[in-house]
Parts: sequence; structure tokens; C-alpha cells
Amino acid sequence: MPICPLCNSNSKAFYKEEFYECSKCKGIFRPAEKLLDNEKEKQRYESHTNDSDDLGYQNFVLPITSSVLKEYKKDDLGLDFGCGKDSPIVKVLRQKEYQIFEYDPYFFDDKKLLEEKYDYIACCEVIEHFYNPKKEFELLKKLLKEEGVLYLMTGVYNSNIDFSKWWYKNDLTHVFIFQEETFEWIKKEFAFKDMKIEKNFIRLSR
Repeated sequence: MPICPLCNSNSKAFYKEEFYECSKCKGIFRPAEKLLDNEKEKQRYESHTNDSDDLGYQNFVLPITSSVLKEYKKDDLGLDFGCGKDSPIVKVLRQKEYQIFEYDPYFFDDKKLLEEKYDYIACCEVIEHFYNPKKEFELLKKLLKEEGVLYLMTGVYNSNIDFSKWWYKNDLTHVFIFQEETFEWIKKEFAFKDMKIEKNFIRLSR
């Protein structure tokens, strides 16, 4: 059985030969041989037709943007990590004159941004794409200032969901799926002080 890419623990078969569940952190992940190569992954992302001016898209990210506007000031530094081609988070916050930067390994790959520290970081529909979630969460924690906040949005699985019919698993770039227990493990392992989960919105504070 494959080893969990988040906590390096053993796993068991979860869904056909497509997904395995970690025995420790309860992450649900695709095995390495099922992962797309970088070129195919990028092609998938380039096919997305997201438009930051789309009000429906802006409403979708409202849990993040409304939290930032409520909790932070204009001169606090923010980062949209994994922002994609056209980020509604950046669009909305910059319209409010907030200082937020864009980082994406395929579309805005400015490594200098990964040498800074931020008051808050947004990751909207990003963490389920992490091939190496342990490495990525280590980076995200390092990028946060003391007392900083990590805002996440992702599909959170629970036993009330029929995985076989769940659309979220069908995207081949969705390679690591989280359960509430997985976030509890992350909070403890990466020493976040506080965590709140509300449906598909997760807030982790340093």
C-alpha cells in the first residue's frame, strides 16, 4: 500500500485503485502512479475558464475575502498562494486597496515572493492539488508571520458523502482530499494555535 504524502504513514485501499486512505491523518490520496505529469497538469489548469470579474466566482470566494476585509487592514501583506490565471480574491481585495500578491507555480512563478513573510495567506481550491502536501504546508507555515492566518477552501470529505458519486474526486488534478481529522492532524503537526472549519472553509491561525 502507498505511503501517505502528508504524514508518511501507511494507508489502505479506499476507492478502487484510484484513492487510498491514510491510517493516521485520514487523508485520501491518489497513488504516485496515478498523478499527472507537469505538462498535463498545466494543460488542465489552462483549460479553466475562470474570470475574476464573474460575480458568481467572487461570491464563491466570499468566505476568504470577507474574512480578510474583516480581520486585516489595507497595509497588511497578503498572498494568494496557487492563485491560478485570474484570481477573484486578488481582484476583490485590490479593488479595496489591499496589498495582496499572486503566486502560482504555473502562472505567477516569482520565487522572490516565497522569501517574504505575510500577515495572511489565501489558498482557494489549491490544497487538493498538492502532490507533496507535507512540503507545501511546511512552506505555508514558514511564509506566515507570527499571529498570521491561513485561509483555505477545499472540498472536505465526510462519511455522509457517497464517494463513488462525489464529483470532487473526478478531477484528475484533485490528488489529496482532506477530512476534518486531516486538518486536526495538520493543526497539531504544524503547531497552529487555532482552527475553525465551516463547510469548505478552513481558518488556521499561527
